[in-house]
Amino acid sequence: MTERDTKTALITGVLGQDGSYLAELLATKGYRVIGTSHRGAQRTRLVGAPKEIEVLALDLADGEAIRALVKRYRPHHLYNLAARASSAQLFDDVVATTRINGLAVVHLLEAIRTESPQTRFCQASSSEVFAKAAQSPQNELTPLRPRNAYGAAKVFAQNMVEAYREHHGLFACTAVLFNHESPRRGLNYVTRKITSTAARIKAGLENSLALGNLDGRRDWSFAGDVVHAMWLMLGQRGPDDFVLASGETHSVRELCELAFGRLGLDYRKHVVVDPEQERKVDAVELRGDSTKARLRLGWRPAIDFKELVYMMVDADYKALSPSPAPGEKRPRKGSARV
Repeated sequence: MTERDTKTALITGVLGQDGSYLAELLATKGYRVIGTSHRGAQRTRLVGAPKEIEVLALDLADGEAIRALVKRYRPHHLYNLAARASSAQLFDDVVATTRINGLAVVHLLEAIRTESPQTRFCQASSSEVFAKAAQSPQNELTPLRPRNAYGAAKVFAQNMVEAYREHHGLFACTAVLFNHESPRRGLNYVTRKITSTAARIKAGLENSLALGNLDGRRDWSFAGDVVHAMWLMLGQRGPDDFVLASGETHSVRELCELAFGRLGLDYRKHVVVDPEQERKVDAVELRGDSTKARLRLGWRPAIDFKELVYMMVDADYKALSPSPAPGEKRPRKGSARV
């Protein structure tokens, strides 16, 4: 394959959890991967990628910079994974959240329309668009009802993707992602908070973990599985939106039991409930129905909840000690390691 024949994929937020897994996937499939980050330009070798990934600095609030980037590379695929995403940022700066999670998507779509109309675009949305849904599970036909600035900006972006698809004929899709985790998840998320602290307790570095409501439930998938579905979306004959989720929920308590149990610990001896950390209980359970993705894309998660928790705990414990975690065995066929 010549350089001219090589497909180019542009990924915003490439240094994040999802971006890194997607970059590795696309690199192994022969794509030239160009990433962007607000952290600055660099070259980086991701774990599963055969060669270094070029990372460019990009301010998603700068529409002209976005246009110039799309014009320069005219990518075959463009995945927008960058966002202000942490729970601490839901309302701390509504203008910034709206600009990055909402208006930036319009800049990307406009750049594709004017400079590279053959580009296939995938926008990463969130289950937060269903936060006030009246039904469970949620699918592509569920009304979008957010309850915070993050979700509202994602709804705006999702609506604009559909508008550009219908009015300008762009190959533009939205992937509505329910919770998806991995050993690369930030420590400010409850999943990594639990697995990393369990590892530190086993290593004698900490003794307890304070959490909010242990009965809160979420639909958790493996990030590597989710980005694979996004790539499948852009390989379809026509553009469409898809809900990507495991289709089942588990409680924080279950997550603790598996994580601590993997290390031979009883979570009840270490986890304490802190009322100040408790979140408002969801009126309706957020659980994704990915029937459409399973039928149209032939996709289903390869890593189940137990494997996901074990993967994360093993990685966190290994980072602290060269010794294997208690009970850790050779990875099961089909499981991922980092």
